[in-house]
Amino acid sequence: MQAAGEAAPVFATAAPRFDAKWLIIAACVVLTLYLGMVPLAFLLWQSFFTPQSAAKAAVFTFGNYREAYGSADTWLLFGNSLRFATGAAALSFAIGTLLAWMNERTNTPFKGLFFALSVIPLIIPGILFTVAWILLGSPKIGIINLALQRLFDTDAVFINVYSLGGMVWVDGLHYSPVAFLLMTAAFRAMDPALEESAIMSGASVLQVVRRVTLPLAWPAVFATLLILFVRAIESFEVPALLGLPVGLQVFTSAIYQAVHRYPSQIGLAAAYAVTLLAMTSVGVYLQSRLSSSGSKYATMTGKGFRPRTIDLGPWRYLTMAVFLAYFLFIVVLPFMVLLWSSLQKFYAVPSMEALSRLTLDPYRTIIAYPNLLRAVWNSLLLAVASATIIMLVTAVICWIVVKTRLPGRWLLDNFASLPMVFPGIVLGLAIMILYLTIPAGIYGTIWIMLIAYVTRFMPYGLRYNTTSMLQIHKELEESAAMSGASWTTTFWRIILPLLKPGLVAGWIYIVIVSIRELSSSILLYSPGTEVVSIVIWELWENGQYVELSALGVMLILALFVLVLAAQWLGRQFGIREL
Repeated sequence: MQAAGEAAPVFATAAPRFDAKWLIIAACVVLTLYLGMVPLAFLLWQSFFTPQSAAKAAVFTFGNYREAYGSADTWLLFGNSLRFATGAAALSFAIGTLLAWMNERTNTPFKGLFFALSVIPLIIPGILFTVAWILLGSPKIGIINLALQRLFDTDAVFINVYSLGGMVWVDGLHYSPVAFLLMTAAFRAMDPALEESAIMSGASVLQVVRRVTLPLAWPAVFATLLILFVRAIESFEVPALLGLPVGLQVFTSAIYQAVHRYPSQIGLAAAYAVTLLAMTSVGVYLQSRLSSSGSKYATMTGKGFRPRTIDLGPWRYLTMAVFLAYFLFIVVLPFMVLLWSSLQKFYAVPSMEALSRLTLDPYRTIIAYPNLLRAVWNSLLLAVASATIIMLVTAVICWIVVKTRLPGRWLLDNFASLPMVFPGIVLGLAIMILYLTIPAGIYGTIWIMLIAYVTRFMPYGLRYNTTSMLQIHKELEESAAMSGASWTTTFWRIILPLLKPGLVAGWIYIVIVSIRELSSSILLYSPGTEVVSIVIWELWENGQYVELSALGVMLILALFVLVLAAQWLGRQFGIREL
């Protein structure tokens, strides 16, 4: 017992306890900065250096840019890219906006069913959609051409997909559901009072659309066009399958050919990639500026509204026919021609003779295909792993951006969004250059493809998590801290469960798009690391069309089942957007 007047004993100060919070945050920040910046830096570096060889080391030079932009062929390449992207974006926008307007503003029959079916075209991989339209619109074997030639008793070619117009048609048609969903959201959020006033004043339906609806929706219109343009400029499957056979090149196909040329011209490909990267960067920048300055077009206030649909009278059956025709061209015909091809021993156009030769041999062949099981496993592994990593890392990044006041957090947000401006084939090229230069030992392995997938789809995970993070009030974290919970416990037990809708929706979306991914994989795969999209590409190059069709039918059905399962799972978690 301590005597009175004695000094109290001095206890040693406890060492500060290690907090895993800063380790987790630092790891996520470093990973984000590495994925967003390092491949870009090496791509720019390589564009100023000649390809390395055993005989001569790389030296600084402007030769790659002189070769890339010193000839008239390059400006033709630039013009083809702009015409293709502009045309495809305009076609997608025109079709999608018309369908969105009919769905939201008219009394077209069965429009609710059509909206529910609008997700189906998005699950068809681009390479399969393009192959299907080759079988439909080829000048020699295209079913549509042959049917019209027989109907009109002529040898004229009605549709030629091997042309710039054919490329615009296939690419624009395939991505028109994106425009439909974007413009549907815009029309749904827009108060139609001004449209109703114009109709009551005697304006026709076309006048209302031209002078009221589209001007009010201008921010959404411009943003949708920019999104479609950026997506079209980075398209690879359509230019490669439809343009290269007739010598019609755009930047993505030129990059692919430069890399696969012998000897490989990586420096030239990097110079092409820098220009393509600049074009997509301008589009993304304009889109972000528009989204931050569109308040003057706002028509939604605190007062609720209920839109009155336009009564089209007998014309509503015409709009219903437009819906049916669109669904026929974008889903039924492509799937049916792949199904028909998959039941033939050798591809043949539909006829009674070909009908008598139906067989399941292509399915037996593709099931026994040497690389198929490995490719399916690789696709599933990459899809699940990349989706899981992305959603967990972006959850931490979103917490930093939304919930803290750390200086420079806006830069972190921009770095995490930077891969959005990378076209898939440019990203694949940048990562290939990076790991050819750095002896990390992962080039030619599945790990390099995982890095590419995580980098490419990180902005999508950021979008889903940010939406959910904004809805979590700071008081929940403060209450947990006052109860003695550490940051890691709070994040694991409170933040992540509350992020569940965004986490699950983003995870499912990334799994689906990862399984479809081709453009970034085409430059990174090696024997043993093929994915399903690469197997389809190899089957096409080998001329195994019926086996390709069989694999395509099975893949589309599998993705359709996955989407149905995702929608069911979403309902269980209370998720409205998948």
